Order: sequence, then C-alpha cells, then structure tokens
Amino acid sequence: MNQFTTKYLGKLRCENTHNQSGTIIHTDAPTDNQGNGMAFSPTDLCALSLTTCIITTMGIYAQMKDIELVSIEADTNKIMASDPRRISRIESSIRIKIGTNATDRDKEGLERILKTCPVSRSLHPDIEQVIMLEWV
Repeated sequence: MNQFTTKYLGKLRCENTHNQSGTIIHTDAPTDNQGNGMAFSPTDLCALSLTTCIITTMGIYAQMKDIELVSIEADTNKIMASDPRRISRIESSIRIKIGTNATDRDKEGLERILKTCPVSRSLHPDIEQVIMLEWV
C-alpha cells in the first residue's frame, strides 16, 4: 500500500492524502513562484518538517527518559535561493519548558536532537540549518 497519494487539482494545487489516517493536506505554489499561496508550498513543508521532526524526536526522548515536557513552541523561517531555485536556509526558533525534575543531562540529550533528528540528517548539506533553542 502507498503511504501517500497525491492528486493534482489544477492551478498549481495538490491534494495530498496520508493513506493510513485519511488526513488530507493541500499544497499550493507560493506567490513568488506563480502560485496563490493558499496553502503550504512543498518547500514550506520541507522546512516545517525539520522543526516538527526535532520536536517529535524530543517528545520521544522525553517519554523514554521520563522528562516532563510542559510546552514546546517553535517558529520556522525558510529562505529560498535561485539559480537553481532551492531552499538555502532553514531557521527554527524553538522554545521549550520542561518539568523541574529535569537534569542538566536531560537538557543535553534534548539539545543533541537539534542536529540528529532524521530530517536534519536527511537534508542536503548545502541547506544551512540554523536552530535556536530557548529554555523557558
């Protein structure tokens, strides 16, 4: 079975289905590349995947180590280059609050994830990854 199904809707939009859950997301070309910007662009999803992979991996680590994650929020910024058009830089600013029982070693483990999550390791080395972590 396919993991994902994509259907072109015309006008530079796609409908993408996660086959296991049935969840649907739409993608649209960005306004700076002939699109309407009515949904995430494919490169938006790529950049956002880095942030969400870091946070998800932190969640997995916290569960395994019994670390209380009080909250995690993040902002992601994608910088495009041209000739060829591509993502040149992904900036992610992550704010994390953990329980008072967490140790310095727990924090070090969570910080290590910034450069070792699967998406971070999968992105081309020409894509600069700037990840800022703030403990709140």
